Amino acid sequence: MSGGLYSMEERTFDTTLDLKNIKPYGDTMNDGKTQLSFTLPVPAGNEAIEAAKLLMKKMGFDEPQVVFYKELTPGYTFFNCYGKCVHTVDYTSIHVPKVESTTWDMAETDQYIKENIGRKLIVIGASTGTDAHTVGIDAIMNMKGYAGHFGLERYEGFEAHNLGSQVANEEFIAKAIELKADALLVSQTVTQKDVHIHNMVELVEMLEAEGLRSKVILCCGGPRISHELAKELGYDAGFGMNTYADDVASFIAQEFVKRRG
Repeated sequence: MSGGLYSMEERTFDTTLDLKNIKPYGDTMNDGKTQLSFTLPVPAGNEAIEAAKLLMKKMGFDEPQVVFYKELTPGYTFFNCYGKCVHTVDYTSIHVPKVESTTWDMAETDQYIKENIGRKLIVIGASTGTDAHTVGIDAIMNMKGYAGHFGLERYEGFEAHNLGSQVANEEFIAKAIELKADALLVSQTVTQKDVHIHNMVELVEMLEAEGLRSKVILCCGGPRISHELAKELGYDAGFGMNTYADDVASFIAQEFVKRRG
């Protein structure tokens, strides 16, 4: 084979991992290679490609490349791009608030509840406000659960009530009072214009007005929810990506015992 497309010469690549200066890993350590995509409100063409490259340079990428683009609708073009990130992050300085509990499987949680509480914990869950999505709350509440993690309905230690979607905060609280709930689970999927923030804060304020906030364990979850955000808004715990019923059930059981002293 000839033509110079491939080189048999030995090359030395940087293999140093410095946790105080980490950057994206593409093909080799510290090469900064990154793939990103975005849409610009301009028609497809050479000018649009150049605009995408210039924007990437302003983002801090060297050697920007547009590898794919398509005009989605007149005046709006989608880009798939590659570039080399020049920035680094000090990984050792990062601290992210986490839910402080030990995650157990269903059998372990049920046994803990049996030995330390002696009755079923009553849990009510819903997608509140105008949110019509139920995938998240169903994954936590429904018996079949998700990805091999059974939902709270299958636990012997919980009495789970899934109210579904678009449940008004007033209705949610009324049900909590009726059933004498120990824990409330709020699922929020729609986050455009921070609509979830308003709805979640409203629920906390209404619970406080009813004198119920300190009497229930209040949890929230969703793809854009973090524990840090949850605590900031007045919740006891937040469950985001890659969390399951195991995580929620374990926290509720341990938090209940902790509060009871």
